[in-house]
Amino acid sequence: MIVLKSRAEIRAMGRANRIVAEILAAVKQAAKPGVTTWDLETLARAEIRRRGVKAAFQGVPNLKGEAFPCVLCTSINDEVVHGIPSPSRVLRDGDLLSVDFGVVADGFYGDAAFSVCVGRGAPRAERLIRVAEEALEAGIREARPGRRVGDISAAIQGVVEAAGFSVVREFVGHGIGRSLHEEPQVPNFGSRGSGVRLRPGMVLALEPMINDGGVGVVVDRDGWTARTRDGSLAAHAEHTVAITERGPLVLTRLT
Repeated sequence: MIVLKSRAEIRAMGRANRIVAEILAAVKQAAKPGVTTWDLETLARAEIRRRGVKAAFQGVPNLKGEAFPCVLCTSINDEVVHGIPSPSRVLRDGDLLSVDFGVVADGFYGDAAFSVCVGRGAPRAERLIRVAEEALEAGIREARPGRRVGDISAAIQGVVEAAGFSVVREFVGHGIGRSLHEEPQVPNFGSRGSGVRLRPGMVLALEPMINDGGVGVVVDRDGWTARTRDGSLAAHAEHTVAITERGPLVLTRLT
């Protein structure tokens, strides 16, 4: 069932999502060569405590029923998503880092992600990140009343594949609200005119995950970290977007 949010509920979701955006901005600024992913996790935990909100991802179970242990997902180079922060994971110059993060505030979830090159990145990695961001913006432009989920999906896929990259199939965008994952699912591939019709009050987490190589991914023995099957680089970009009568309202954008 798709849960439509009132204007008041969308305003309440705005607080949760702004907090996500602000904490992610601090994490991005701290992502320097020599820093560990646990340093970033510690920063995010401190910000969560300071703001009096709750981590969205910590404790969420995987298919084996194992709880995610951290508040951040930190994925490096060929890791697509759900990488687990660790004191032993030191960021190095040129690493491609993807960070996914969410909080719960006032009973509502916020969710966003970014990718960045640590220090000086290779041109190919920088381009992969830029295309992921462009694909996300293309999807956001389709998030309007009367359009369909497939219009978002096709727009994202078109940007990615035109650039010579591939779209991950195993992980998709989703509705979001009082639960982290709500209906509808929003794949990053698909056909225009297909899927659920978009209506004011829907709130969607749009999140293209793209690979420099093939579409295949595998999950590590930790039960969480998903990486490209062929070892190619991956990038991830995500915003939470409310569909309004006037068009898309990006709740996780600071400016």
